[in-house]
Amino acid sequence: MGIQNRESFLNNVAENLGRERRTQDVKRPEWSVNPQWDVYRDFSQDELVDVLEKQCEVIHTDFKRTNKENLVNVLAETIEGFDGNSIVAANDERNVSYGLVGLFDKLHQDGKEVHIWDPNFGNKNREFAERADVGITFSDITLAESGTVTLFNNKNNGRSISLLPRTYIAIIPKRTIVPRMTQATKQIHEANQEGHNVSSCISFITGPSNSADIEMKLIVGVHGPVNVCYVVVE
Repeated sequence: MGIQNRESFLNNVAENLGRERRTQDVKRPEWSVNPQWDVYRDFSQDELVDVLEKQCEVIHTDFKRTNKENLVNVLAETIEGFDGNSIVAANDERNVSYGLVGLFDKLHQDGKEVHIWDPNFGNKNREFAERADVGITFSDITLAESGTVTLFNNKNNGRSISLLPRTYIAIIPKRTIVPRMTQATKQIHEANQEGHNVSSCISFITGPSNSADIEMKLIVGVHGPVNVCYVVVE
């Protein structure tokens, strides 16, 4: 998909600002103090995993660690633990390298419903997600400080997978973990500057939804999954 009406939109913004458009030599300001880069700056990847695990306690999210070889077993146990009889997952190329294709086949053989997101199915994808017990996706960037997974949504990875099922499971490759939003936005910005095809819809998800609007009583899973589980993979 291309960007529509960009030039006319930017011209209109410049006109309303009372100046000509700046199309070159536009640089970000250099600040003398940059505290946003200091948080967990010197932490190793293992230390960031520890930070993420601790934050998961705060955001009411289950946390598991495993390696690539044992991921399938951990996922199968997790799905069973959440009474997952219907599963929706992204059509992600990592499904093959992480062994999920075999897991989905096994679940199907065991009588579970398994739906892999397919743009050719249109609204049927969302309809299945609405009644699914479990939704599964990979995290593309993971924020240790806030316990946030970042999803690059596209035609093969609909937002409904993480929003509509009763339980959401995020598979987190360890290498995707960064200290905080600062590093995540830097990665996205640099990818765009380098001409990579960056998703036009990026979701930041921090555990199940929380609300204390009524009498200051915390309710988890008001809108969206009631249960969320992060599985960090070595």
